[in-house]
Amino acid sequence: MSIPPAQRRLLVLLAALLLLAQVAQPYPEVALLQHIPTLLTLIASPWLLRRWPLSTASVACIAAFLALHTLGGRYAYSNVPYDDWAVALTGGTLSDAFGWGRNHYDRLVHFAFGALSVVPVAEIARRWGGLTARGAALAVLAWVLALSCLYEIFEWLLTIVAAGATADRYNGQQGDIWDAQKDMALAALGAIVVLAVRRRR
Repeated sequence: MSIPPAQRRLLVLLAALLLLAQVAQPYPEVALLQHIPTLLTLIASPWLLRRWPLSTASVACIAAFLALHTLGGRYAYSNVPYDDWAVALTGGTLSDAFGWGRNHYDRLVHFAFGALSVVPVAEIARRWGGLTARGAALAVLAWVLALSCLYEIFEWLLTIVAAGATADRYNGQQGDIWDAQKDMALAALGAIVVLAVRRRR
């Protein structure tokens, strides 16, 4: 089975973004750690999508999340210059507007992980798992919470084996001892919000 043209275009755009993110890479010491999941997904996606086809909406959600992750990975998350972009557009910063004392791009991506997981995971649960709509919603929450937990455990293990500066730059806690818990909570909130909207519709 061939991949629909719209899905192929999404994969090409994601690949182009991944390549652009490497131009004058500002944090080369963590670039590979940040970008290898996206690279592996792109390499595997033609086979995966032929073996287990997904709707274009699901592929778009996955590509959107990986695009957000790729942008974050370029700047080691903690240094995404959204305040500079806001100044260029509006003359003011988001940090000043909202009273932020840290870079919150990582929070956005964790929320987006939960929100953008709903469509593809629910589709997989219903199409390939034979679950009801309610069962698929529970599968989405289980997926988001489990993956978020595993990712935070991975970050913790990385701090044990990697050099201090590299681990700190990759983890991006920015001095917040509750960073892992907040990240997991935001991912769950993203999924819950989208599930609630879909249910009302």
